[in-house]
Amino acid sequence: MQSSSPAGAPHSTVLEENIPWFMTPFFEKMLEESSLSESDRALVRAYAKDGYVVVDVQFDGFDAAVERIRGVLQEKVIGRDRLQDGWVESADIKTLATLPSIERILTIFYRRDPIPFQTLNFVYGTQQRTHSDSLHFNSVPNGFMCGVWVALEDVDEKNGPLHVYPGSHTLPILDCHDLGLPSGREHYQEYEEAIHRYVGAVGLPKKVLNVKKGQAVIWSANVLHGGEVIRDPDRTRLSQVTHYFFDHCLYYTPLHSDPFIGKVHLRHIRDIRTGENVPNIYGGRVIRSVPEPVPEPTTTQLAKKLTKRVLKKFF
Repeated sequence: MQSSSPAGAPHSTVLEENIPWFMTPFFEKMLEESSLSESDRALVRAYAKDGYVVVDVQFDGFDAAVERIRGVLQEKVIGRDRLQDGWVESADIKTLATLPSIERILTIFYRRDPIPFQTLNFVYGTQQRTHSDSLHFNSVPNGFMCGVWVALEDVDEKNGPLHVYPGSHTLPILDCHDLGLPSGREHYQEYEEAIHRYVGAVGLPKKVLNVKKGQAVIWSANVLHGGEVIRDPDRTRLSQVTHYFFDHCLYYTPLHSDPFIGKVHLRHIRDIRTGENVPNIYGGRVIRSVPEPVPEPTTTQLAKKLTKRVLKKFF
């Protein structure tokens, strides 16, 4: 999948290496030579540095759309649960997931076509412990995934704001195997505990994001983030997350995978913009499934096979 470039090759060949350009040592030089405006350069430079940015997404009819989404959630969501893939039924949720302004930014950040494939809508803050989305959504090549979280009402320290660890996207991508855990959702709490210890050891500062209604937080695949404690239980925190992959990748779920023994949980995603399935592509080829590994024969099986051969030869 990757191409090898000789020493001293032009920096632009890094695009053939399937690495997001903001994650490469060529980024600044490429940015200087780009035709981007000064404001766009500042935005992508901030994304490269911190792994996230906050942008405005308000549009005509935003407030009315929020109220309709609130009505959908009141009907569909029980307690502090969430609504997954509400875009299928709600035109407003789909609109938020397919905003041209966000698509333009993501295209600048990744230089590939962004594919919105999942929405999550929340009434209350999640209070979710620190984690990386790379455990839930990953791509081959790595890094071509991001999340876009939109505040549908003001968020402050009382209704469970998001927190992020700026710069954590440059840390190694850690799956269950890296943390000494078996893969599987039943081990997710142990994963969170391990990440908590890891963050403490690395010593990165945490930043709590108090954002205004109509602002969006865009974070890259591996940035560590979570939800703060809700201090006012009567406060809602209406919000929407849209997860994006990018084209010409293979998409899978590391939490349910262990590639080293042939266990890969492929994701078969739909493009929210069109409703059509998106192919998994690896090495320029469409991959429809991953073959199950052939188990090694046991000693008993080998002995039986040998006995059959001997009997067939002499009798």
